[in-house]
Amino acid sequence: MARVSAPPPVDADAPGPGAPVPTPPRGLLDRDGPDEPARVDPPGRWTRGRRRLAAVPRRAWWWAIVALLVVAVAGAYAATRPPGPPVLTQRDVDASVQRGLAKQAEAEAAAPPDGAVAHAAIAPSLVLIQTEDTVAGRAREGSGAGVVVNEDGTVLTALHVVDGSTAITVTFADGTRSPAKVANEQPENDIATLTPSRLPETVVPATLGGGVQVGTPVFAVGHPLGLVDSLSAGVVSALDRSVRVEGSRQLDHLIQIDAAVNPGNSGGPLLDRAGQVVGIVTGLANPTDQSLFVGIGFAVPISTAGGAAGSPPR
Repeated sequence: MARVSAPPPVDADAPGPGAPVPTPPRGLLDRDGPDEPARVDPPGRWTRGRRRLAAVPRRAWWWAIVALLVVAVAGAYAATRPPGPPVLTQRDVDASVQRGLAKQAEAEAAAPPDGAVAHAAIAPSLVLIQTEDTVAGRAREGSGAGVVVNEDGTVLTALHVVDGSTAITVTFADGTRSPAKVANEQPENDIATLTPSRLPETVVPATLGGGVQVGTPVFAVGHPLGLVDSLSAGVVSALDRSVRVEGSRQLDHLIQIDAAVNPGNSGGPLLDRAGQVVGIVTGLANPTDQSLFVGIGFAVPISTAGGAAGSPPR
């Protein structure tokens, strides 16, 4: 008997001959058209339906690492930086002001007083003047003060200290004694200059100052009543005063001071706080017959007195 082969099994879901082949969903085959073959994605990508995810580029990883490092450094700095200044309160301000005032007071207390500064500046230039003359056949001695104003040793003083003297002796700050002669005189201003015959080893001229105002602190230095190298303090009481001396003679444009001056101060320097010479003491006002200080003294401004020593007007 002929053996009959059995037909292959038939898929019930398969289309019959001549039936159109169904088109699969586009998302399953990832096609762009019905006649295009399915595309194979390159390595490093995977496809699920229409969604594609690309691998992260290497450069993006570096930027991410750098960003993390920046954040880490910023966090470390924020955690370790020193704390900022505390907020000031009114109490802190008041305490600071008090400390500043206390330091200023300490500095002022430690600084030398104005009188000490002025005296130290004039001391090397101060001169003691001793005179001798004869009145009615009798020898008479006198004294006054002067100040060195030039490097050649010229001494500036009041004319009435040396006027009519037969002998003049000057003693410098270092103790050097020397005879001296009147070199120039201005009777209208009661000013004279002396030229010593012998100078000290070191000549220290004084510094001449400028004008003063009413109320300016001043210091008179001289040898009142024989008390050598004395300083008295006061202020300028008035300017441009005129006074009569020796009866008929009048002195004009004087500085009025309340610093104590007595016989022996005449011819001495009147100083400002820096020790600069602003005048030459010439006399005092006294309603009595005694030559004693009663609160008013006078000095020739250095702008006038300095002219006798060759200094330009100030």
